[in-house]
Amino acid sequence: MGMPMAGDDWRNEVTADLFDAVVTLEDRDEAAAFFRDLCTRRELEELSRRWAVVRKLAAGIPYRRIHDETGVSTATISRINQWLQHGAGGYQMMLERFDQETDDS
Repeated sequence: MGMPMAGDDWRNEVTADLFDAVVTLEDRDEAAAFFRDLCTRRELEELSRRWAVVRKLAAGIPYRRIHDETGVSTATISRINQWLQHGAGGYQMMLERFDQETDDS
């Protein structure tokens, strides 16, 4: 069961259009170009750090070490961990896909 998301009121035609655009990206270069145009440099850095935190949490790395390695506050790491454990399942899905890619390599 996922974390409460105040309903799904964040899901609308605009977010659907964004998600549709993302799923049409064919490779890392296309994704880089799209996200660089879409996001500020700071937004990209924050998204990237969040994904790094997810991967480190999944690897069992302690909060303090994750903080030291990423600069992300332990409060944010805790929130990310809550979504990892009880969120919508997106983090888990992507971690499993990354594991599969590693196994297939």
